[in-house]
Amino acid sequence: MSPVKALVLTGYGLNCDYETDYALKLAGAVSHRVHINELISDQGSNPHLDLSTFHILVFGGGFAWADDHGAGVVLASKIRFNIGEQVNRFIQDGKLVIGICNGFQSLVNLGLLPGFEENYQERRVALTYNDSGNFINTWVNLKINPKTPCIFTKDISHIELPVRHGEGKFYASTEDIKSLFENNQVVAQYANADGDRANGKWPENPNGSLEDIAGICDPTGRIFGLMPHPEAFNHFTNHPNWTEKKRILEKEGKSIKNQEGDGIRIFRNAVEYIRERYKA
Repeated sequence: MSPVKALVLTGYGLNCDYETDYALKLAGAVSHRVHINELISDQGSNPHLDLSTFHILVFGGGFAWADDHGAGVVLASKIRFNIGEQVNRFIQDGKLVIGICNGFQSLVNLGLLPGFEENYQERRVALTYNDSGNFINTWVNLKINPKTPCIFTKDISHIELPVRHGEGKFYASTEDIKSLFENNQVVAQYANADGDRANGKWPENPNGSLEDIAGICDPTGRIFGLMPHPEAFNHFTNHPNWTEKKRILEKEGKSIKNQEGDGIRIFRNAVEYIRERYKA
């Protein structure tokens, strides 16, 4: 088959594009960093930037338009009113979308998540200010729902990733949260080091998210949004305790064999899904 192509949005405050592009390439994709203005302009003269030629669309982390009107609001508006129909076709064609941190905020503002009954136009949930009132930059443990249809988390039961945000508290009505759990759309929940749910306890739950929700998907599992940053764990040395782990292994006469960070697994699942779906 032709290469798995990923499009990583960049521009106007999105600042995790290089890490995300690198992570996708490690996972086996042919990744392109594309400025949002290039994507929403007339694409007829440049088929390279035709969204339909890509397989994975990434809304990455950062502070798009400085979150001046709320986190992810302006980015979502730019996408909706310029290429909203193209994004909907992209989804209907069975392709993948991931939103990370600011990207997750954009996806919920667009209505692409939670996408109840595959309605991708209605906003039903929010990501709002951390309970602490402060920006937080730390590492968290995540418990992954084994029953979720999410393509990106296949065969992952637990993962540790960094978070860095000021508006990461997941909020929704009691009815909608119930629906998310009933549909297994809750993909990731903040947890403690043993893999058990944080139960709202800080700092395991860093922002006060209801039901410890850190990431959700749409009913198909092909659209995924999460606050933690998988692209920021692309090498084992990204982890703050890597020197301690290395020292312990050396005492046992061992070494770190796989230097790849655990976050790459999320991107590799996406690449492998596309390869399988579009195989000759």
